[in-house]
Amino acid sequence: MTCVRAFAALAAVLLAACAGPEPAAPPAADAGAPAAAPSVAERPAPRARARRPGPIPLRPLEVSADCAFRDETGYQGALKLRVEAASVRAFEARVLIPRRGACRFDLRDFRQTRGMPGVELSQREGRCVVRMWEQGERVTVAFQQCERMCSGLAFDYLWPILADRRDGTCA
Repeated sequence: MTCVRAFAALAAVLLAACAGPEPAAPPAADAGAPAAAPSVAERPAPRARARRPGPIPLRPLEVSADCAFRDETGYQGALKLRVEAASVRAFEARVLIPRRGACRFDLRDFRQTRGMPGVELSQREGRCVVRMWEQGERVTVAFQQCERMCSGLAFDYLWPILADRRDGTCA
Protein backbone atom coordinates (compact mmCIF):
# COMPACT_ATOMS: atom_id res chain seq x y z
CA MET A 1 0.00 0.00 0.00
CA THR A 2 2.94 2.32 0.69
CA CYS A 3 4.13 1.99 -2.90
CA VAL A 4 0.73 3.05 -4.19
CA ARG A 5 0.74 6.18 -2.02
CA ALA A 6 4.28 7.05 -3.13
CA PHE A 7 3.27 6.59 -6.77
CA ALA A 8 0.18 8.75 -6.29
CA ALA A 9 2.26 11.50 -4.66
CA LEU A 10 4.79 11.38 -7.50
CA ALA A 11 2.01 11.57 -10.10
CA ALA A 12 0.50 14.60 -8.35
CA VAL A 13 3.86 16.38 -8.36
CA LEU A 14 4.39 15.65 -12.05
CA LEU A 15 0.90 16.88 -12.97
CA ALA A 16 1.41 20.06 -10.96
CA ALA A 17 4.66 20.69 -12.79
CA CYS A 18 2.89 20.45 -16.15
CA ALA A 19 0.05 22.81 -15.13
CA GLY A 20 1.97 25.92 -16.18
CA PRO A 21 4.28 28.47 -14.70
CA GLU A 22 3.25 30.46 -11.67
CA PRO A 23 4.10 34.13 -11.48
CA ALA A 24 7.54 34.66 -10.00
CA ALA A 25 7.43 35.91 -6.45
CA PRO A 26 10.35 37.76 -4.91
CA PRO A 27 12.51 35.37 -2.86
CA ALA A 28 11.95 35.54 0.85
CA ALA A 29 14.94 36.33 3.02
CA ASP A 30 15.72 33.01 4.66
CA ALA A 31 18.64 32.61 7.06
CA GLY A 32 19.07 28.96 5.98
CA ALA A 33 19.08 29.67 2.22
CA PRO A 34 22.42 29.86 0.43
CA ALA A 35 23.61 33.32 -0.52
CA ALA A 36 23.70 34.35 -4.14
CA ALA A 37 27.04 34.08 -5.91
CA PRO A 38 29.04 37.31 -5.73
CA SER A 39 29.40 39.35 -8.87
CA VAL A 40 32.68 39.31 -10.79
CA ALA A 41 33.70 42.61 -9.17
CA GLU A 42 33.08 41.21 -5.66
CA ARG A 43 34.97 37.91 -6.14
CA PRO A 44 38.38 37.65 -4.51
CA ALA A 45 41.36 37.38 -6.81
CA PRO A 46 42.37 33.76 -7.53
CA ARG A 47 45.34 32.44 -5.59
CA ALA A 48 48.52 31.84 -7.48
CA ARG A 49 48.89 28.21 -8.49
CA ALA A 50 51.78 26.21 -7.12
CA ARG A 51 54.44 25.75 -9.75
CA ARG A 52 54.69 22.16 -10.91
CA PRO A 53 57.96 20.69 -12.03
CA GLY A 54 58.26 20.57 -15.79
CA PRO A 55 58.98 17.54 -17.91
CA ILE A 56 62.12 15.52 -17.33
CA PRO A 57 64.85 17.15 -19.42
CA LEU A 58 66.42 15.03 -22.15
CA ARG A 59 70.00 15.42 -21.01
CA PRO A 60 72.42 13.10 -19.26
CA LEU A 61 71.91 12.98 -15.50
CA GLU A 62 74.64 14.65 -13.42
CA VAL A 63 74.52 14.46 -9.63
CA SER A 64 76.86 14.07 -6.69
CA ALA A 65 75.55 13.58 -3.16
CA ASP A 66 77.00 12.30 0.09
CA CYS A 67 74.34 12.97 2.69
CA ALA A 68 72.26 11.72 5.59
CA PHE A 69 68.69 12.49 6.60
CA ARG A 70 66.35 11.90 9.54
CA ASP A 71 62.76 12.89 10.24
CA GLU A 72 60.84 13.37 13.48
CA THR A 73 59.55 9.76 13.45
CA GLY A 74 63.08 8.34 13.44
CA TYR A 75 63.01 7.35 9.74
CA GLN A 76 66.61 7.87 8.70
CA GLY A 77 69.06 7.10 5.98
CA ALA A 78 72.21 7.93 4.11
CA LEU A 79 73.01 8.20 0.42
CA LYS A 80 76.27 8.25 -1.50
CA LEU A 81 75.60 8.89 -5.16
CA ARG A 82 77.72 10.02 -8.07
CA VAL A 83 76.34 10.00 -11.60
CA GLU A 84 78.39 11.49 -14.45
CA ALA A 85 76.96 11.80 -17.97
CA ALA A 86 74.13 9.37 -17.02
CA SER A 87 76.67 6.74 -15.90
CA VAL A 88 76.50 5.65 -12.25
CA ARG A 89 79.98 5.83 -10.70
CA ALA A 90 78.98 5.39 -7.03
CA PHE A 91 75.76 4.32 -5.34
CA GLU A 92 75.19 3.28 -1.76
CA ALA A 93 71.98 3.81 0.19
CA ARG A 94 70.94 2.81 3.69
CA VAL A 95 67.51 3.43 5.21
CA LEU A 96 66.44 2.54 8.75
CA ILE A 97 62.72 2.46 9.43
CA PRO A 98 61.86 2.30 13.16
CA ARG A 99 60.05 -0.89 14.25
CA ARG A 100 60.03 -2.12 10.61
CA GLY A 101 63.60 -2.93 9.61
CA ALA A 102 66.29 -1.58 7.32
CA CYS A 103 67.14 -1.50 3.61
CA ARG A 104 70.62 -1.50 2.13
CA PHE A 105 71.66 -0.92 -1.49
CA ASP A 106 75.16 -1.08 -2.98
CA LEU A 107 76.29 -0.55 -6.57
CA ARG A 108 78.21 -3.85 -6.63
CA ASP A 109 74.84 -5.70 -6.40
CA PHE A 110 73.52 -3.96 -9.53
CA ARG A 111 74.25 -3.41 -13.20
CA GLN A 112 73.20 -0.29 -15.10
CA THR A 113 70.49 -1.14 -17.63
CA ARG A 114 69.45 2.36 -18.79
CA GLY A 115 71.00 5.80 -18.97
CA MET A 116 68.49 8.03 -20.78
CA PRO A 117 66.07 9.61 -20.11
CA GLY A 118 66.33 8.24 -16.56
CA VAL A 119 69.04 6.08 -15.05
CA GLU A 120 68.10 2.51 -14.15
CA LEU A 121 70.00 -0.08 -12.12
CA SER A 122 68.88 -3.73 -12.08
CA GLN A 123 69.87 -6.19 -9.39
CA ARG A 124 72.33 -8.78 -10.69
CA GLU A 125 70.63 -11.69 -8.93
CA GLY A 126 67.11 -10.57 -8.23
CA ARG A 127 64.22 -8.39 -9.34
CA CYS A 128 65.15 -5.13 -7.60
CA VAL A 129 65.24 -2.04 -9.84
CA VAL A 130 66.54 1.37 -8.75
CA ARG A 131 65.51 4.33 -10.92
CA MET A 132 66.89 7.87 -10.87
CA TRP A 133 65.52 10.96 -12.60
CA GLU A 134 65.57 14.75 -12.37
CA GLN A 135 62.73 16.80 -10.93
CA GLY A 136 63.84 20.41 -11.06
CA GLU A 137 66.91 20.78 -8.85
CA ARG A 138 66.28 17.43 -7.17
CA VAL A 139 67.10 13.91 -8.28
CA THR A 140 64.71 11.16 -7.21
CA VAL A 141 66.10 7.72 -6.35
CA ALA A 142 63.20 5.22 -6.30
CA PHE A 143 63.08 1.51 -5.52
CA GLN A 144 60.89 -1.18 -7.09
CA GLN A 145 60.56 -4.88 -6.16
CA CYS A 146 63.44 -4.61 -3.66
CA GLU A 147 61.96 -6.64 -0.81
CA ARG A 148 65.07 -8.87 -0.63
CA MET A 149 67.28 -5.82 -0.03
CA CYS A 150 65.38 -5.07 3.18
CA SER A 151 64.81 -6.73 6.54
CA GLY A 152 61.45 -7.19 8.19
CA LEU A 153 58.65 -5.15 6.64
CA ALA A 154 60.90 -2.19 5.84
CA PHE A 155 60.31 -2.30 2.08
CA ASP A 156 56.58 -1.69 2.60
CA TYR A 157 57.53 1.64 4.24
CA LEU A 158 60.45 2.63 1.98
CA TRP A 159 60.07 6.03 0.29
CA PRO A 160 62.16 7.39 -2.58
CA ILE A 161 65.21 9.42 -1.61
CA LEU A 162 65.49 12.97 -2.95
CA ALA A 163 68.97 14.39 -3.54
CA ASP A 164 69.50 18.10 -4.20
CA ARG A 165 71.84 18.63 -7.17
CA ARG A 166 72.86 22.11 -6.02
CA ASP A 167 74.22 21.31 -2.56
CA GLY A 168 74.28 17.49 -2.33
CA THR A 169 71.79 17.27 0.57
CA CYS A 170 69.04 14.67 0.67
CA ALA A 171 65.68 13.89 2.22
